[in-house]
Amino acid sequence: MATSESGPLPSDRPRPPDGVTGPAGTGAGAASRAAAGAPVDRKRQPSGDEARGRAMRAAISLIAEKGTAALRMSDIAARAGMSTGHILYHFGKKDRLLLEVLVWSQADLWTRFRQAADQAASPAEKLDLFVRFYLPRHQGDERYALWTQVLAQRHDEAGRSTLTELLDGWDERLEAILREGRDRGHFADVDIPEFTIRAVAMLSGISEDVMLGRSRWQRTSAHAFALSALERELRPTGQA
Repeated sequence: MATSESGPLPSDRPRPPDGVTGPAGTGAGAASRAAAGAPVDRKRQPSGDEARGRAMRAAISLIAEKGTAALRMSDIAARAGMSTGHILYHFGKKDRLLLEVLVWSQADLWTRFRQAADQAASPAEKLDLFVRFYLPRHQGDERYALWTQVLAQRHDEAGRSTLTELLDGWDERLEAILREGRDRGHFADVDIPEFTIRAVAMLSGISEDVMLGRSRWQRTSAHAFALSALERELRPTGQA
């Protein structure tokens, strides 16, 4: 599995919560690193939402630095200024924490997608945005690496339900774009559910290629290739 590049998250990847500027910044992110070098005061451990929020912020900054494969609960604890036992108390295990980080990541991503789509002038522009937000930007993209890590784990019924809801969210957003384009005469009258399945499967396959670092995507834009393939099938009859 490809590992994430180090450095701060770019603008189209999940941003840390307010007050966290990323691995190279200042504020809460830098403060958490400073805390990592100090002994943990077990009598002053945070509790409840404070503890969960601190652990989430620490995990997000560490994922940006080293990816998910090398992430350890002890690293998160040190970054958050908490004991490993305290982290385990709130999340149980690394897999559960990563799932919660993924849920936050997608909520943040979809908020920014909605904001961008609201400014789009046409369904075609929204389709372009969908492809851009779906595909990883480069080999080691932290957001996609997190998806890969979480999907590879075994999940209980609640975890599977959460992941299904997140995956369905992508389908629903694409279907809404397709319906708008069809109703406005911009897109052909395709079978929307069937088209969505094929489109998302294609985007997922290209994403895996990009994350693997296959040379074909070093010569050709994955975004341009995927968008062109979708547009050809959506072009209304009679249009060149």
